[in-house]
Amino acid sequence: MNTPSLFATETPRQARARMKRVLTALGAVFPAPACALLHENPFQLLIATILSAQCTDERVNMVTPALFARYPDAEAMAAADVDDIAEIIRSTGFFQNKSKNIKGCCMALVERHGGKVPKTMDELTALPGVGRKTANVVLGNAFGVPGFPVDTHVRRIANLLQLTDSENPEIIEQHLCAITPESAWTEASHLLILHGRATCIARRPRCAECVIRRDCPSALDQTPPKGRKG
Repeated sequence: MNTPSLFATETPRQARARMKRVLTALGAVFPAPACALLHENPFQLLIATILSAQCTDERVNMVTPALFARYPDAEAMAAADVDDIAEIIRSTGFFQNKSKNIKGCCMALVERHGGKVPKTMDELTALPGVGRKTANVVLGNAFGVPGFPVDTHVRRIANLLQLTDSENPEIIEQHLCAITPESAWTEASHLLILHGRATCIARRPRCAECVIRRDCPSALDQTPPKGRKG
C-alpha cells in the first residue's frame, strides 16, 4: 500500500510550518539569493528571461551582452530583423521561436506601453512569449512586486517535498503561495532554484548532504551529515 502524500494529509498550518523550516535552512546555505540572469534594467531582464526557456542562465548571460549592445531598448529590438536576432541568440536553443517572440514582445512594448516594461501580471502575460513564470521573474526582481516563479527546479523540488500534487506550474504556484508569506515569494523561488542546482540535482540528488531532508519525504538518506547531531 502506498503511503499517502504529505500534501494530502498535513494541515495548512503544518505545511506553512514545514515551508518555513525549509526556507530557513536554505537561507542559511544561500544567504543572499538573487536572480542569476545578468541585467541592468527591467527590459533586459524581460528579454533574458524569455531566452532562459529550456536554456541555462549561464548560456543566456553569454549571449545577452552582444544582443543588448546591438539592440539596447525595446524600440531598437522592435525594428530589428528577426533573422539578426536569431543569429545572435542561436546558442540558447529554439532560437527561431525565441527571436519571433522577442521581436513581437518588443513591438507590443512600443505600441502598448511606450517602450517601457509594464508592472502588472495581466499586462506582462499579454505580451508575446511571456507566461506567468517570466512575468513573476520580472515583477519580483525588477519591480519588487512579490511573485513566485515556478521553473523546472521549483516544480521538481515542490513535488519531492510533497508541497504540491501537481505538475502544472500555475497550480504549483498557487500551492506554494498559499503556504509562503507573500513578502517571501520571490526569495523562496530563488532558494529552491539554488537548492536544485547545488544539491537536489535531478538525476543525482545529494540527499545525504541535504539540509532539508528531514522535511523531505522523498529523501533517499535520512541520516544527518557529518558534524551534525541527530
